[in-house]
Amino acid sequence: MKGFVGNIEESTVKSADFRRVLYTGTQMQLVLMALQPGEEIGEEVHEDRDQFFRVEKGDGEVWIDGHQTKINDGTAIVVPAGARHNVRNTGLQPLKLYTIYAPPEHAEGTVRATKADALASEEHFDGRTTE
Repeated sequence: MKGFVGNIEESTVKSADFRRVLYTGTQMQLVLMALQPGEEIGEEVHEDRDQFFRVEKGDGEVWIDGHQTKINDGTAIVVPAGARHNVRNTGLQPLKLYTIYAPPEHAEGTVRATKADALASEEHFDGRTTE
């Protein structure tokens, strides 16, 4: 089968990894994320790609170009290319979310159990896709 078909809510809620690339196409990438209480993605700007987030479980806040918004189960977030942004877990349980990068951001198959692991090994999309 080409593409990805699956229960994204179930996959997101079950994942305990800070970052897990689930599927990489030539123009977009699906990534699961879990932020521990008090943890944040870290302020970043993607000059050349848009990003979509969907919160499946937990409480947090998102900043986009200095504007802060509370987020929780079911919240969708669109960050346009060039916008400075960050997501932070403000709850007592892990914040479970998935993100779609368009175009891809990370190397296919990337799994980083913790934020420290992710920071220690910066990898970027190298053109390799899931299929």
